[in-house]
Amino acid sequence: QVQLVESGGGLVQPGGSLRLSCAVSGIIFRIYTMGWYRQAPGKQRELVASISRGGSTKYEDAVKGRLTISRDDAKNMVYLQMNSLKPEDPAVYYCNVVSGSSWWDWGQGTQVTVSS
Repeated sequence: QVQLVESGGGLVQPGGSLRLSCAVSGIIFRIYTMGWYRQAPGKQRELVASISRGGSTKYEDAVKGRLTISRDDAKNMVYLQMNSLKPEDPAVYYCNVVSGSSWWDWGQGTQVTVSS
């Protein structure tokens, strides 16, 4: 069974930075496109960044230039470097596979809060 464990969230001021981590176990991780998703209160979960097994990355327009996704296949880890955080970025952030409309079981996510 696939297990996803996100960490690294917290409270930062606008303009601050965070680095999120996601540990993946129970699957041959390196063959999958992985993504970071976020869900703000009252909103649907959305994909904000993805990275293919070859390392190609894609970003949602609102985060381009500020968030950077990366992966370490040897460690079964996915990362999200978040810079220049804005008041519209707060949400629970999750990692999961990017595969149409099917996902592995969701982890608990990690909360990002941006406030002065």
